[in-house]
Amino acid sequence: MYQLEEKIWFWLLLVIPVIWLFFLVLQFWKYKAQNKFADKKLLKRLSPNKSLFKSILKIVVLSLAFLCFILALVNPKIGTKLETVKREGVDIVFAVDVSKSMLAEDIAPNRLEKSKQLVTQIINNLASDRVGIIAYAGKAFPQLPITTDYASAKMFLQSMNTDMLSSQGTAINEAIKLAKTYFDDEEQTNRVLIIISDGEDHSEEAVAVAEEASEEGIRIFTIGVGDIKGGPIPEKRNGIVLNYKKDNQGETVITRLNEETLKSIAEEANGAYINGKVTDNVVENIREILNAMDKTEFEAKQFADFKDQFQWFLGFGIFFLLIDVFLLERKTAWLKKLNLFNEDL
Repeated sequence: MYQLEEKIWFWLLLVIPVIWLFFLVLQFWKYKAQNKFADKKLLKRLSPNKSLFKSILKIVVLSLAFLCFILALVNPKIGTKLETVKREGVDIVFAVDVSKSMLAEDIAPNRLEKSKQLVTQIINNLASDRVGIIAYAGKAFPQLPITTDYASAKMFLQSMNTDMLSSQGTAINEAIKLAKTYFDDEEQTNRVLIIISDGEDHSEEAVAVAEEASEEGIRIFTIGVGDIKGGPIPEKRNGIVLNYKKDNQGETVITRLNEETLKSIAEEANGAYINGKVTDNVVENIREILNAMDKTEFEAKQFADFKDQFQWFLGFGIFFLLIDVFLLERKTAWLKKLNLFNEDL
């Protein structure tokens, strides 16, 4: 387990492309100026030891030095002491819809990214609850088991996309069935399943499965993402919309938020439906729901002591900087024989 103490210093990474840009501009200017001064053969005789490879090597080493200094400022910390602590909370499983319809942009930036934002903000407002994550489309896939590691939860969440499951469609019942296996029967915590979806359910079994989950003590809350007016499903390449999904008749497919399905699922499992348009409202509603629940005590392992690691990066940075200072731009004897970049042609 690690921590990054001062993430703001990552902005200094922008210095590295600036260094390379300056280097390229300087090389271009030198090339133009030398061509005006003399032809290529004469320049070769005037500076036989000039090496483009050594110049590139110097700029690479300098970039590595800057990278190490920046990481030293960020100050990564590594957990060194693991201890068991007692907590009180609720077990919460997030089931996130990753079907292609979640690419619709009827809610900014699109339904899937909005879903990620909602889950991230809910997690940010949790105290000592445990969380798990499920991705589902035509099938459900376990993304993260029940844990108190919120940083890992958010990391796994951000990696989710509509290409991670080959089985397309939207089978909410599969997500509910998988969620039932997440909860530990030996620890009678309050069990919450939060389904984030546009409500397009192709299985027609979700309501019945939700009732079964309710009998096992699982409360299901649904969050609807999208607009009831709907929107087309973009087909993109490299972030550029090339077309919109068509049906068999060649008509553009319009996908709409189905609130009725989501409401029915929540009602069958002693939960509630929340419209996901306004993030603050969703977070506040979930907070009130969780605060009203009884908390169960459980044990969790966490790192209690972290040690600074900046000194390693500082040392490497100084090492690379010294190499850059003493690295000459002229050819060495062995380098002449290699003739890298066809410099002797």
